[in-house]
Amino acid sequence: MDAAALWQRYQDWLYYHEGLGLYVDVSRMRFDDAFVLAMQPRFEKAFQDMTALEAGAIANPDENRMVGHYWLRDPDLAPMPELKHEIVSTLEQLESFAHKVLSGEIRPPQSVKYTDVLSIGIGGSALGPEFVAEALAPDFPPLNIHFLDNTDPTGIDRVLHRLKDRLVSTLVVVISKSGGTPETRNGMIETKKGFADNGLDFARQAVAITMEGSKMHNLATSEGWLATFPMFDWVGGRTSELSAVGLLDAALQGIDIRAMLAGAREMDAATRIPRIKENPAALLALSWYFAGNGKGEKDMVILPYKDSLLLFSRYLQQLVMESLGKEKDLDGNIVHQGIAVYGNKGSTDQHAYVQQLREGIPNFFVTFIEVLRDRNGSSIEVEPGATSGDFLSGFLQGTRQALYENGRGSITVTIPEVTPKMVGALIALYERAVGLYGFLVNINAYHQPGVEAGKKAAASILDLQKQIVQTLKRETSPLSIQALAEKVGAPDQAETVYLICRHLAANQRGVILHGNPGKPASLKIST
Repeated sequence: MDAAALWQRYQDWLYYHEGLGLYVDVSRMRFDDAFVLAMQPRFEKAFQDMTALEAGAIANPDENRMVGHYWLRDPDLAPMPELKHEIVSTLEQLESFAHKVLSGEIRPPQSVKYTDVLSIGIGGSALGPEFVAEALAPDFPPLNIHFLDNTDPTGIDRVLHRLKDRLVSTLVVVISKSGGTPETRNGMIETKKGFADNGLDFARQAVAITMEGSKMHNLATSEGWLATFPMFDWVGGRTSELSAVGLLDAALQGIDIRAMLAGAREMDAATRIPRIKENPAALLALSWYFAGNGKGEKDMVILPYKDSLLLFSRYLQQLVMESLGKEKDLDGNIVHQGIAVYGNKGSTDQHAYVQQLREGIPNFFVTFIEVLRDRNGSSIEVEPGATSGDFLSGFLQGTRQALYENGRGSITVTIPEVTPKMVGALIALYERAVGLYGFLVNINAYHQPGVEAGKKAAASILDLQKQIVQTLKRETSPLSIQALAEKVGAPDQAETVYLICRHLAANQRGVILHGNPGKPASLKIST
Protein backbone atom coordinates (compact mmCIF):
# COMPACT_ATOMS: atom_id res chain seq x y z
CA MET A 1 0.00 0.00 0.00
CA ASP A 2 1.49 3.34 -1.03
CA ALA A 3 1.83 6.30 1.35
CA ALA A 4 -1.29 8.10 0.13
CA ALA A 5 -3.46 5.00 0.48
CA LEU A 6 -2.04 4.27 3.94
CA TRP A 7 -2.72 7.84 5.06
CA GLN A 8 -6.30 7.49 3.85
CA ARG A 9 -6.68 4.14 5.63
CA TYR A 10 -5.40 5.76 8.82
CA GLN A 11 -8.06 8.47 8.57
CA ASP A 12 -10.78 5.96 7.72
CA TRP A 13 -10.08 3.73 10.73
CA LEU A 14 -8.89 6.23 13.35
CA TYR A 15 -11.16 6.32 16.41
CA TYR A 16 -11.16 9.40 18.63
CA HIS A 17 -13.05 9.94 21.88
CA GLU A 18 -13.38 13.68 22.38
CA GLY A 19 -14.26 13.57 26.07
CA LEU A 20 -11.33 11.38 27.01
CA GLY A 21 -8.89 12.56 24.36
CA LEU A 22 -8.24 8.88 23.54
CA TYR A 23 -7.34 7.51 20.12
CA VAL A 24 -7.43 3.93 18.82
CA ASP A 25 -5.60 3.30 15.54
CA VAL A 26 -6.08 -0.12 13.90
CA SER A 27 -5.00 0.98 10.42
CA ARG A 28 -1.80 -1.10 10.58
CA MET A 29 -3.80 -4.31 10.90
CA ARG A 30 -4.26 -5.56 7.36
CA PHE A 31 -7.92 -6.61 7.39
CA ASP A 32 -10.02 -5.55 4.40
CA ASP A 33 -13.63 -4.48 3.97
CA ALA A 34 -14.71 -8.01 3.09
CA PHE A 35 -13.39 -9.30 6.42
CA VAL A 36 -15.22 -6.57 8.35
CA LEU A 37 -18.43 -7.33 6.45
CA ALA A 38 -18.11 -11.05 7.20
CA MET A 39 -17.62 -10.27 10.91
CA GLN A 40 -20.71 -8.08 11.11
CA PRO A 41 -23.18 -10.85 12.13
CA ARG A 42 -20.81 -12.04 14.87
CA PHE A 43 -20.54 -8.51 16.21
CA GLU A 44 -24.28 -7.96 16.15
CA LYS A 45 -24.70 -11.01 18.37
CA ALA A 46 -21.75 -9.98 20.59
CA PHE A 47 -23.28 -6.53 21.14
CA GLN A 48 -26.58 -8.18 22.12
CA ASP A 49 -24.81 -10.59 24.46
CA MET A 50 -22.95 -7.73 26.11
CA THR A 51 -26.21 -5.85 26.64
CA ALA A 52 -27.72 -8.94 28.28
CA LEU A 53 -24.62 -9.32 30.45
CA GLU A 54 -24.94 -5.79 31.79
CA ALA A 55 -28.65 -6.31 32.39
CA GLY A 56 -27.89 -9.12 34.83
CA ALA A 57 -27.90 -12.28 32.72
CA ILE A 58 -26.25 -15.33 34.32
CA ALA A 59 -22.97 -15.08 32.42
CA ASN A 60 -21.06 -17.50 34.66
CA PRO A 61 -23.25 -20.65 34.64
CA ASP A 62 -20.55 -22.70 36.39
CA GLU A 63 -21.15 -20.68 39.55
CA ASN A 64 -24.63 -19.37 38.72
CA ARG A 65 -23.33 -15.82 38.90
CA MET A 66 -24.02 -12.57 37.15
CA VAL A 67 -21.07 -10.55 35.89
CA GLY A 68 -21.51 -6.95 36.93
CA HIS A 69 -18.21 -5.12 37.28
CA TYR A 70 -19.70 -2.47 34.96
CA TRP A 71 -22.18 -1.53 37.68
CA LEU A 72 -19.32 -0.53 39.98
CA ARG A 73 -18.72 2.65 37.99
CA ASP A 74 -22.39 3.28 37.13
CA PRO A 75 -24.57 1.94 39.96
CA ASP A 76 -27.73 3.14 38.19
CA LEU A 77 -27.24 0.22 35.78
CA ALA A 78 -27.45 -2.40 38.52
CA PRO A 79 -30.46 -4.65 37.80
CA MET A 80 -31.74 -4.54 41.42
CA PRO A 81 -31.99 -1.59 43.83
CA GLU A 82 -30.27 -3.52 46.63
CA LEU A 83 -27.20 -4.01 44.39
CA LYS A 84 -27.08 -0.29 43.67
CA HIS A 85 -27.28 0.43 47.40
CA GLU A 86 -24.44 -2.03 48.12
CA ILE A 87 -22.19 -0.40 45.52
CA VAL A 88 -22.89 3.17 46.64
CA SER A 89 -22.65 2.50 50.36
CA THR A 90 -19.44 0.46 50.02
CA LEU A 91 -17.76 3.27 48.09
CA GLU A 92 -18.85 5.86 50.66
CA GLN A 93 -17.66 3.73 53.58
CA LEU A 94 -14.36 3.05 51.85
CA GLU A 95 -13.75 6.74 51.17
CA SER A 96 -14.65 7.64 54.73
CA PHE A 97 -12.29 5.01 56.14
CA ALA A 98 -9.40 6.09 53.89
CA HIS A 99 -9.96 9.76 54.84
CA LYS A 100 -9.90 8.92 58.55
CA VAL A 101 -6.70 6.91 58.15
CA LEU A 102 -4.94 9.65 56.17
CA SER A 103 -6.09 12.39 58.56
CA GLY A 104 -4.96 10.45 61.60
CA GLU A 105 -8.45 10.06 63.03
CA ILE A 106 -7.94 6.31 62.69
CA ARG A 107 -4.46 5.61 64.04
CA PRO A 108 -2.42 2.57 65.01
CA PRO A 109 -2.47 1.63 68.71
CA GLN A 110 1.23 2.35 69.27
CA SER A 111 1.91 5.18 66.83
CA VAL A 112 0.66 8.65 66.03
CA LYS A 113 -0.28 7.90 62.42
CA TYR A 114 -0.12 5.22 59.75
CA THR A 115 2.90 5.50 57.45
CA ASP A 116 2.59 2.38 55.30
CA VAL A 117 0.05 -0.05 53.89
CA LEU A 118 0.80 -3.73 53.27
CA SER A 119 -1.58 -5.23 50.70
CA ILE A 120 -1.83 -9.02 50.74
CA GLY A 121 -3.48 -10.70 47.75
CA ILE A 122 -2.88 -12.84 44.68
CA GLY A 123 -3.85 -12.63 41.00
CA GLY A 124 -6.58 -10.08 40.43
CA SER A 125 -6.33 -9.01 44.06
CA ALA A 126 -2.74 -7.92 43.48
CA LEU A 127 -2.09 -7.24 39.78
CA GLY A 128 -4.62 -4.41 39.52
CA PRO A 129 -3.57 -2.62 42.72
CA GLU A 130 0.12 -3.02 41.76
CA PHE A 131 -0.48 -1.61 38.27
CA VAL A 132 -2.43 1.37 39.61
CA ALA A 133 0.15 2.07 42.32
CA GLU A 134 2.94 2.11 39.73
CA ALA A 135 0.92 4.25 37.34
CA LEU A 136 -0.66 6.80 39.64
CA ALA A 137 0.86 6.99 43.12
CA PRO A 138 2.53 10.34 43.84
CA ASP A 139 6.29 10.39 44.43
CA PHE A 140 5.65 10.94 48.13
CA PRO A 141 2.30 9.28 48.87
CA PRO A 142 0.60 9.74 52.24
CA LEU A 143 1.07 6.00 52.79
CA ASN A 144 3.80 3.97 51.11
CA ILE A 145 2.40 0.73 49.72
CA HIS A 146 3.97 -2.73 49.76
CA PHE A 147 2.64 -6.01 48.38
CA LEU A 148 2.72 -9.66 49.37
CA ASP A 149 1.50 -11.30 46.16
CA ASN A 150 3.05 -14.77 46.40
CA THR A 151 3.76 -17.53 48.87
CA ASP A 152 7.53 -17.29 48.37
CA PRO A 153 9.12 -17.29 51.86
CA THR A 154 12.10 -15.20 50.75
CA GLY A 155 9.83 -12.61 49.18
CA ILE A 156 7.71 -12.45 52.32
CA ASP A 157 10.83 -12.08 54.49
CA ARG A 158 12.13 -9.26 52.30
CA VAL A 159 8.93 -7.22 52.56
CA LEU A 160 8.51 -7.77 56.31
CA HIS A 161 12.19 -7.05 56.95
CA ARG A 162 11.97 -3.75 55.08
CA LEU A 163 8.90 -2.84 57.11
CA LYS A 164 10.23 -4.08 60.46
CA ASP A 165 10.72 -0.73 62.18
CA ARG A 166 7.48 0.58 60.68
CA LEU A 167 5.20 -2.39 61.34
CA VAL A 168 4.00 -0.36 64.31
CA SER A 169 2.52 2.13 61.81
CA THR A 170 1.58 -0.27 58.98
CA LEU A 171 -2.02 -0.87 57.96
CA VAL A 172 -2.51 -4.39 56.56
CA VAL A 173 -5.13 -4.99 53.86
CA VAL A 174 -5.92 -8.67 53.27
CA ILE A 175 -7.83 -9.35 50.04
CA SER A 176 -9.45 -12.73 49.42
CA LYS A 177 -12.90 -13.47 48.08
CA SER A 178 -13.29 -16.79 49.88
CA GLY A 179 -10.63 -16.47 52.52
CA GLY A 180 -9.29 -19.85 51.48
CA THR A 181 -6.84 -18.77 48.79
CA PRO A 182 -3.59 -20.39 50.01
CA GLU A 183 -1.15 -17.68 48.91
CA THR A 184 -3.15 -14.92 50.59
CA ARG A 185 -3.81 -16.97 53.71
CA ASN A 186 -0.10 -17.79 53.98
CA GLY A 187 0.89 -14.16 53.61
CA MET A 188 -1.58 -13.20 56.32
CA ILE A 189 -0.31 -15.88 58.72
CA GLU A 190 3.34 -14.88 58.13
CA THR A 191 2.46 -11.22 58.66
CA LYS A 192 0.59 -12.06 61.85
CA LYS A 193 3.75 -13.72 63.16
CA GLY A 194 5.81 -10.68 62.17
CA PHE A 195 3.46 -8.48 64.17
CA ALA A 196 3.51 -10.83 67.16
CA ASP A 197 7.32 -10.99 67.10
CA ASN A 198 7.34 -7.21 67.43
CA GLY A 199 4.79 -7.11 70.23
CA LEU A 200 1.99 -5.80 68.00
CA ASP A 201 -1.69 -6.72 67.81
CA PHE A 202 -2.30 -7.65 64.16
CA ALA A 203 -6.09 -7.46 64.40
CA ARG A 204 -6.05 -3.81 65.46
CA GLN A 205 -4.15 -2.85 62.28
CA ALA A 206 -5.84 -5.23 59.82
CA VAL A 207 -8.55 -4.72 57.20
CA ALA A 208 -10.30 -7.50 55.27
CA ILE A 209 -11.74 -7.23 51.77
CA THR A 210 -13.79 -10.37 51.27
CA MET A 211 -17.26 -11.79 50.66
CA GLU A 212 -19.68 -11.62 53.54
CA GLY A 213 -19.82 -14.99 55.29
CA SER A 214 -16.48 -16.18 53.90
CA LYS A 215 -13.72 -17.74 56.02
CA MET A 216 -11.89 -14.41 55.91
CA HIS A 217 -14.99 -12.47 56.91
CA ASN A 218 -15.65 -14.79 59.85
CA LEU A 219 -12.00 -14.60 60.95
CA ALA A 220 -11.91 -10.81 60.77
CA THR A 221 -15.18 -10.56 62.69
CA SER A 222 -14.17 -13.02 65.41
CA GLU A 223 -10.76 -11.36 65.91
CA GLY A 224 -12.14 -7.81 65.82
CA TRP A 225 -10.22 -6.48 62.83
CA LEU A 226 -10.19 -2.76 62.22
CA ALA A 227 -12.59 -2.88 59.25
CA THR A 228 -14.14 -5.18 56.65
CA PHE A 229 -15.22 -4.25 53.12
CA PRO A 230 -17.21 -6.48 50.77
CA MET A 231 -16.26 -8.29 47.61
CA PHE A 232 -19.30 -9.10 45.49
CA ASP A 233 -19.90 -12.54 44.02
CA TRP A 234 -20.71 -10.91 40.68
CA VAL A 235 -17.22 -9.36 40.37
CA GLY A 236 -14.39 -11.66 39.26
CA GLY A 237 -10.84 -11.17 40.49
CA ARG A 238 -9.45 -10.02 37.15
CA THR A 239 -12.17 -7.37 36.83
CA SER A 240 -12.06 -6.23 40.46
CA GLU A 241 -9.69 -3.26 40.32
CA LEU A 242 -12.55 -0.76 40.41
CA SER A 243 -14.14 -2.46 43.40
CA ALA A 244 -12.95 -2.23 47.01
CA VAL A 245 -10.12 -4.59 45.96
CA GLY A 246 -8.31 -1.82 44.11
CA LEU A 247 -10.00 1.34 45.30
CA LEU A 248 -9.02 1.07 48.98
CA ASP A 249 -5.32 0.66 48.18
CA ALA A 250 -5.55 3.54 45.72
CA ALA A 251 -7.38 5.85 48.12
CA LEU A 252 -4.81 5.18 50.85
CA GLN A 253 -2.13 6.40 48.43
CA GLY A 254 -3.99 9.62 47.76
CA ILE A 255 -5.16 8.58 44.28
CA ASP A 256 -8.43 10.10 43.03
CA ILE A 257 -10.65 6.99 42.88
CA ARG A 258 -13.73 8.93 41.78
CA ALA A 259 -11.79 10.04 38.69
CA MET A 260 -10.84 6.42 37.95
CA LEU A 261 -14.49 5.41 38.15
CA ALA A 262 -15.51 8.36 35.97
CA GLY A 263 -13.01 7.40 33.27
CA ALA A 264 -14.23 3.81 33.28
CA ARG A 265 -17.85 4.92 33.15
CA GLU A 266 -17.19 7.18 30.17
CA MET A 267 -15.35 4.38 28.36
CA ASP A 268 -18.14 1.90 29.12
CA ALA A 269 -20.62 4.28 27.49
CA ALA A 270 -18.41 4.59 24.41
CA THR A 271 -18.12 0.82 24.07
CA ARG A 272 -21.89 0.24 24.17
CA ILE A 273 -22.30 1.74 20.71
CA PRO A 274 -23.26 -1.24 18.48
CA ARG A 275 -21.21 -0.14 15.47
CA ILE A 276 -17.68 -1.44 14.99
CA LYS A 277 -16.04 1.75 13.74
CA GLU A 278 -17.58 3.86 16.51
CA ASN A 279 -16.70 1.46 19.34
CA PRO A 280 -13.05 1.34 20.49
CA ALA A 281 -13.40 -2.04 22.24
CA ALA A 282 -14.97 -3.50 19.11
CA LEU A 283 -12.03 -2.23 17.05
CA LEU A 284 -9.63 -4.03 19.40
CA ALA A 285 -11.69 -7.24 19.33
CA LEU A 286 -11.92 -7.09 15.53
CA SER A 287 -8.14 -6.72 15.26
CA TRP A 288 -7.47 -9.55 17.72
CA TYR A 289 -9.78 -11.83 15.76
CA PHE A 290 -8.15 -10.92 12.46
CA ALA A 291 -4.60 -11.30 13.78
CA GLY A 292 -5.18 -14.75 15.23
CA ASN A 293 -7.76 -16.03 12.75
CA GLY A 294 -10.26 -16.18 15.59
CA LYS A 295 -8.13 -18.88 17.23
CA GLY A 296 -5.40 -16.94 19.02
CA GLU A 297 -2.78 -17.97 16.45
CA LYS A 298 -0.71 -14.87 17.22
CA ASP A 299 0.50 -13.46 20.53
CA MET A 300 -0.36 -10.00 21.77
CA VAL A 301 2.70 -7.87 22.61
CA ILE A 302 1.87 -4.83 24.76
CA LEU A 303 4.39 -1.99 24.54
CA PRO A 304 3.48 1.05 26.68
CA TYR A 305 5.85 3.93 25.93
CA LYS A 306 5.71 5.33 29.47
CA ASP A 307 7.55 4.16 32.56
CA SER A 308 4.47 4.55 34.78
CA LEU A 309 2.58 2.03 32.60
CA LEU A 310 5.28 -0.62 33.03
CA LEU A 311 2.90 -3.08 34.75
CA PHE A 312 0.05 -2.65 32.27
CA SER A 313 1.17 -5.63 30.19
CA ARG A 314 1.37 -7.78 33.33
CA TYR A 315 -2.11 -6.66 34.36
CA LEU A 316 -3.44 -7.47 30.88
CA GLN A 317 -1.85 -10.92 30.95
CA GLN A 318 -4.32 -12.05 33.56
CA LEU A 319 -7.28 -10.12 32.17
CA VAL A 320 -6.83 -11.51 28.64
CA MET A 321 -5.32 -14.94 29.22
CA GLU A 322 -7.49 -16.04 32.15
CA SER A 323 -10.61 -14.76 30.39
CA LEU A 324 -9.96 -16.16 26.92
CA GLY A 325 -7.78 -19.22 27.56
CA LYS A 326 -10.49 -21.89 27.44
CA GLU A 327 -10.56 -25.53 26.35
CA LYS A 328 -14.26 -25.62 25.48
CA ASP A 329 -16.69 -23.19 23.91
CA LEU A 330 -20.19 -22.48 25.19
CA ASP A 331 -21.53 -25.45 23.22
CA GLY A 332 -19.09 -27.88 24.81
CA ASN A 333 -16.84 -28.20 21.76
CA ILE A 334 -13.07 -28.53 22.24
CA VAL A 335 -11.65 -25.29 20.83
CA HIS A 336 -8.51 -24.43 22.88
CA GLN A 337 -9.05 -20.69 22.65
CA GLY A 338 -6.86 -17.93 24.03
CA ILE A 339 -4.42 -15.13 23.25
CA ALA A 340 -0.96 -15.12 24.83
CA VAL A 341 0.09 -11.70 26.17
CA TYR A 342 3.54 -10.41 26.98
CA GLY A 343 5.43 -7.13 26.96
CA ASN A 344 7.41 -4.62 28.96
CA LYS A 345 7.82 -1.00 27.87
CA GLY A 346 9.19 1.18 25.13
CA SER A 347 11.78 2.14 24.26
CA THR A 348 13.51 -0.43 26.49
CA ASP A 349 12.14 -3.29 24.40
CA GLN A 350 13.58 -1.83 21.23
CA HIS A 351 16.91 -2.90 22.71
CA ALA A 352 15.50 -6.21 23.95
CA TYR A 353 13.28 -8.05 21.47
CA VAL A 354 12.07 -5.72 18.72
CA GLN A 355 14.76 -7.28 16.52
CA GLN A 356 12.82 -10.54 16.60
CA LEU A 357 9.50 -8.76 16.27
CA ARG A 358 10.65 -7.20 13.02
CA GLU A 359 12.62 -10.03 11.47
CA GLY A 360 11.86 -13.23 13.40
CA ILE A 361 8.86 -15.53 13.55
CA PRO A 362 5.72 -13.53 12.62
CA ASN A 363 3.64 -15.05 15.42
CA PHE A 364 2.46 -11.84 17.12
CA PHE A 365 0.85 -8.44 16.78
CA VAL A 366 1.85 -5.38 18.79
CA THR A 367 -0.19 -2.87 20.73
CA PHE A 368 1.62 0.40 21.31
CA ILE A 369 0.34 2.47 24.23
CA GLU A 370 1.25 6.09 23.50
CA VAL A 371 1.08 8.96 25.99
CA LEU A 372 1.05 12.37 24.36
CA ARG A 373 2.18 14.51 27.28
CA ASP A 374 5.87 14.04 28.02
CA ARG A 375 6.02 15.43 31.56
CA ASN A 376 4.63 18.04 33.91
CA GLY A 377 6.42 21.25 32.97
CA SER A 378 8.75 22.10 30.14
CA SER A 379 11.55 19.93 28.72
CA ILE A 380 15.11 20.83 27.88
CA GLU A 381 16.53 20.09 24.45
CA VAL A 382 18.91 17.14 24.58
CA GLU A 383 20.07 18.05 21.08
CA PRO A 384 19.07 20.97 18.89
CA GLY A 385 15.30 20.92 18.35
CA ALA A 386 14.67 17.66 20.23
CA THR A 387 13.73 16.73 23.79
CA SER A 388 13.86 13.34 25.53
CA GLY A 389 10.11 13.07 24.93
CA ASP A 390 10.62 13.73 21.22
CA PHE A 391 13.00 10.79 21.11
CA LEU A 392 10.47 8.56 22.89
CA SER A 393 7.76 9.54 20.42
CA GLY A 394 10.15 9.05 17.52
CA PHE A 395 11.11 5.58 18.73
CA LEU A 396 7.45 4.57 18.94
CA GLN A 397 6.61 5.87 15.49
CA GLY A 398 9.77 4.44 14.01
CA THR A 399 9.18 0.99 15.48
CA ARG A 400 5.56 1.00 14.31
CA GLN A 401 6.69 1.91 10.79
CA ALA A 402 9.53 -0.61 10.73
CA LEU A 403 7.19 -3.41 11.81
CA TYR A 404 4.55 -2.51 9.25
CA GLU A 405 7.10 -2.37 6.44
CA ASN A 406 8.04 -5.95 7.25
CA GLY A 407 4.47 -7.24 7.30
CA ARG A 408 3.95 -7.09 11.09
CA GLY A 409 0.64 -5.70 12.31
CA SER A 410 0.12 -3.25 15.16
CA ILE A 411 -2.53 -1.33 17.06
CA THR A 412 -1.84 2.04 18.70
CA VAL A 413 -3.85 3.26 21.70
CA THR A 414 -3.08 6.90 22.51
CA ILE A 415 -4.01 8.78 25.67
CA PRO A 416 -3.26 12.41 26.51
CA GLU A 417 -1.55 11.70 29.87
CA VAL A 418 -1.46 9.16 32.67
CA THR A 419 -4.15 10.30 35.10
CA PRO A 420 -6.66 8.44 37.29
CA LYS A 421 -9.38 9.13 34.74
CA MET A 422 -7.31 7.74 31.86
CA VAL A 423 -6.20 4.67 33.79
CA GLY A 424 -9.84 3.96 34.60
CA ALA A 425 -10.66 4.34 30.90
CA LEU A 426 -7.86 1.96 29.86
CA ILE A 427 -9.03 -0.67 32.35
CA ALA A 428 -12.59 -0.41 31.03
CA LEU A 429 -11.48 -0.43 27.39
CA TYR A 430 -9.69 -3.77 27.75
CA GLU A 431 -12.39 -5.29 29.97
CA ARG A 432 -14.91 -4.51 27.23
CA ALA A 433 -12.65 -5.75 24.44
CA VAL A 434 -12.13 -9.06 26.25
CA GLY A 435 -15.86 -9.43 26.78
CA LEU A 436 -16.70 -8.75 23.14
CA TYR A 437 -13.94 -11.05 21.86
CA GLY A 438 -15.18 -13.83 24.14
CA PHE A 439 -18.63 -13.55 22.60
CA LEU A 440 -17.14 -13.44 19.08
CA VAL A 441 -15.42 -16.81 19.61
CA ASN A 442 -18.29 -18.26 21.66
CA ILE A 443 -16.45 -18.93 24.92
CA ASN A 444 -17.19 -18.08 28.55
CA ALA A 445 -14.80 -15.27 29.41
CA TYR A 446 -15.95 -15.18 33.02
CA HIS A 447 -14.95 -18.50 34.54
CA GLN A 448 -11.56 -20.13 35.09
CA PRO A 449 -11.78 -23.94 35.36
CA GLY A 450 -8.07 -24.31 34.57
CA VAL A 451 -7.11 -22.18 37.56
CA GLU A 452 -9.36 -24.23 39.82
CA ALA A 453 -7.81 -27.44 38.46
CA GLY A 454 -4.34 -26.14 39.34
CA LYS A 455 -5.46 -25.32 42.89
CA LYS A 456 -6.89 -28.81 43.34
CA ALA A 457 -3.68 -30.41 42.06
CA ALA A 458 -1.60 -28.35 44.48
CA ALA A 459 -3.86 -29.35 47.36
CA SER A 460 -3.45 -33.04 46.48
CA ILE A 461 0.35 -32.68 46.55
CA LEU A 462 0.25 -31.10 50.00
CA ASP A 463 -1.99 -33.94 51.20
CA LEU A 464 0.53 -36.43 49.81
CA GLN A 465 3.33 -34.57 51.62
CA LYS A 466 1.55 -35.04 54.95
CA GLN A 467 1.20 -38.76 54.29
CA ILE A 468 4.89 -39.03 53.40
CA VAL A 469 6.02 -37.35 56.62
CA GLN A 470 3.68 -39.46 58.74
CA THR A 471 4.83 -42.68 57.02
CA LEU A 472 8.52 -41.87 57.39
CA LYS A 473 8.08 -41.15 61.11
CA ARG A 474 6.63 -44.64 61.59
CA GLU A 475 9.43 -46.41 59.70
CA THR A 476 12.47 -47.76 61.53
CA SER A 477 14.71 -47.96 58.46
CA PRO A 478 15.18 -45.85 55.32
CA LEU A 479 12.92 -46.47 52.31
CA SER A 480 13.53 -46.20 48.60
CA ILE A 481 11.45 -43.69 46.66
CA GLN A 482 9.37 -46.46 45.09
CA ALA A 483 8.84 -48.23 48.42
CA LEU A 484 7.78 -44.95 50.01
CA ALA A 485 5.39 -44.24 47.13
CA GLU A 486 3.78 -47.62 47.59
CA LYS A 487 3.44 -47.21 51.35
CA VAL A 488 1.58 -43.91 50.94
CA GLY A 489 -0.75 -45.45 48.37
CA ALA A 490 0.71 -43.60 45.39
CA PRO A 491 2.77 -46.24 43.53
CA ASP A 492 2.39 -44.37 40.23
CA GLN A 493 3.61 -41.06 41.71
CA ALA A 494 7.23 -41.90 42.49
CA GLU A 495 8.46 -38.73 40.80
CA THR A 496 6.15 -36.54 42.89
CA VAL A 497 7.25 -38.37 46.05
CA TYR A 498 10.89 -37.70 45.12
CA LEU A 499 10.25 -33.99 44.49
CA ILE A 500 8.44 -33.61 47.80
CA CYS A 501 11.23 -35.37 49.72
CA ARG A 502 13.89 -33.30 47.98
CA HIS A 503 12.08 -30.08 48.93
CA LEU A 504 11.63 -31.13 52.55
CA ALA A 505 15.28 -32.16 52.85
CA ALA A 506 16.51 -28.87 51.35
CA ASN A 507 14.57 -26.97 54.03
CA GLN A 508 15.65 -29.08 57.02
CA ARG A 509 12.11 -30.33 57.57
CA GLY A 510 13.17 -33.59 59.17
CA VAL A 511 13.55 -35.60 55.96
CA ILE A 512 16.98 -36.96 55.01
CA LEU A 513 18.14 -38.14 51.57
CA HIS A 514 20.76 -40.91 51.65
CA GLY A 515 22.75 -41.26 48.43
CA ASN A 516 23.05 -39.26 45.24
CA PRO A 517 20.04 -36.89 44.80
CA GLY A 518 20.74 -36.85 41.07
CA LYS A 519 19.93 -40.59 40.90
CA PRO A 520 16.51 -40.76 42.54
CA ALA A 521 16.00 -44.50 42.15
CA SER A 522 19.11 -45.21 44.25
CA LEU A 523 18.12 -42.94 47.14
CA LYS A 524 17.00 -44.01 50.58
CA ILE A 525 14.71 -41.71 52.57
CA SER A 526 14.40 -41.40 56.33
CA THR A 527 13.61 -38.90 59.07
